[in-house]
Amino acid sequence: MLSKIISGGQTGADRAALDAALTLDFPIGGTCPVGRMAEDGPMSSVYTLEEVSGDYRQRNHKNVENADGTAIFYASYLQGGTEATSLFCIQQSKPYKLIDIELIDPLHAAMLLADFVHDYHVSVLNIAGPRASTCPVIYAYVKQVIELVIKQSR
Repeated sequence: MLSKIISGGQTGADRAALDAALTLDFPIGGTCPVGRMAEDGPMSSVYTLEEVSGDYRQRNHKNVENADGTAIFYASYLQGGTEATSLFCIQQSKPYKLIDIELIDPLHAAMLLADFVHDYHVSVLNIAGPRASTCPVIYAYVKQVIELVIKQSR
């Protein structure tokens, strides 16, 4: 049963997942770079993330490691840190679910993700995806999906 949402706290997909969980009083966590840096500056302390040394790739690697499974949101194709996260999942033999926001509406994505959580017995779910500057629509999409998944898991 889903018990926690984690991410690296970057703007976009990461932050949307954390905000969805906070809105529903659901536990959050994850790791972020030292200094709690994101593209919009240092993250608020409302996001209870552990700081890790290294760059964004180190953060992504650690979040995959600490999760039971990872949901990877993207628009049309994987790139940058989102692509690196998928490779970390493969290297660590961790289950992951790819969700192309261009092809799947949020309600269907939530159903697919709930099935993934159930089928792989995911208690801690890592959320990954593009930052807001590279995909402005990702925040609203991921927030809606994660809220639906949390509601279904209760």
